[in-house]
Amino acid sequence: MRLVLVRHGLPERAAGSADPVLADLGREQAERVVGALAGEPVDAIYASTLARARQTAAPLARERGLEVRALDALREYDADDPEYVPIHQMAQEFPEVWQRMVDGHLPEHVDVSGFTARVVEAIEGIVEAHPGRGSAVVFAHAGVINVYLGHLLGVAKPLPFPLDYAGVTRVVARRDGVRKPRTVNEIAHVADLLEPVARA
Repeated sequence: MRLVLVRHGLPERAAGSADPVLADLGREQAERVVGALAGEPVDAIYASTLARARQTAAPLARERGLEVRALDALREYDADDPEYVPIHQMAQEFPEVWQRMVDGHLPEHVDVSGFTARVVEAIEGIVEAHPGRGSAVVFAHAGVINVYLGHLLGVAKPLPFPLDYAGVTRVVARRDGVRKPRTVNEIAHVADLLEPVARA
C-alpha cells in the first residue's frame, strides 16, 4: 500500500498545554497539501488527535469528501507538556534543547523506546487496514514521522531527518512486510511558505 506521512503546518505558541492551533501561515501550508496530492488516490485520512495535525488534515479531507480518523497513538512526544514552543523560537529561547534535537535526539525526559513502539504500532495498524493497492495519508508530527522512518531504516537516533512544516514523506508498504521509504520531506508545494519561518 501507499503510505503518505505529512507533518502538520506551522502552529501558534501555546501556554497551559502543548496542543496549539495552526497559525495563519500554517493554515495556508495545510491548503497547499491538497495540491501536492492532486490526482493521487486517497482511501483514508488519519491524524493525530492534537489540533495542529487535525487542522492540517482538514483541507484534504474536505476536498476528498473523507472523514479524518483521529488516533491518539499518533500524538507527539511532547503532548503532555505544559506549553508548546515552535522549533524556530526554541532555537533562541532554549538553545540547549534545540541543539539536542538538531543533533538527532529527543528531549531527555522522553521515553524514546516507548514513544517509538507506540508510533510504530499505530502506523503499522494503518498499513494493515489498507492492504494491497490501498492508500492512506497520515497527518502527524516531526517526532512521530522521524521515529517511524528511523525504525524502518535501522537508524539509532530518533530524529534522523529535519522535517519541514507540511512536508510530505512517502513509504511503500508491501504485503510481505517490506517497508520502503520512497521520499522524505517533499516541500516544493510549500517552499515559499517556509521562508518566513526560516528567517525567524
